[in-house]
Amino acid sequence: MKTIDLFYQGEGVQEIEHLEICEDATFSIVREQLKEKHNISDDTLLFLEDQDEPIDDSVCINSCSRSGTLKFHFHRQSKIKVAINFNSETIERHFPPSTTIARLKHWAAERKFAMTEEEASEHVLQISGTHERPSPAVHIGSLVECNHSSLSFDLVPDERINGALEE
Repeated sequence: MKTIDLFYQGEGVQEIEHLEICEDATFSIVREQLKEKHNISDDTLLFLEDQDEPIDDSVCINSCSRSGTLKFHFHRQSKIKVAINFNSETIERHFPPSTTIARLKHWAAERKFAMTEEEASEHVLQISGTHERPSPAVHIGSLVECNHSSLSFDLVPDERINGALEE
């Protein structure tokens, strides 16, 4: 029987983890495996990456998979309030926890702050009050626990060093 590689992050799981599951399994089977591996609760929601609504446990894995892989996220919250600061302006919106940093940056930089694609490529999202710059593939839900329902980022220039270091 063919299997599908599932890559995921979740509440309290920042690194990308992996499950291999039979292609005709449903998300209820995935939920059971997550209960064993991460002790998730019954009220935990499963989201496909960058999807706005949770996926139903009865959905078959192979109906969502592309080329034998699938990315998803688990979290007890359905939405996370995100604030992004840039040039003394703040924008806010609620996003599902499966939203990637890349999608969030695109929304903020290009759609809300009207940057060109080139200008946006020279900026990164940095967690406000820190020097932490999550990778574009990170799901925002992996950055918050259930009792914290918001995140704040600063859209900052990407630090690039031009030229050689002096010796």
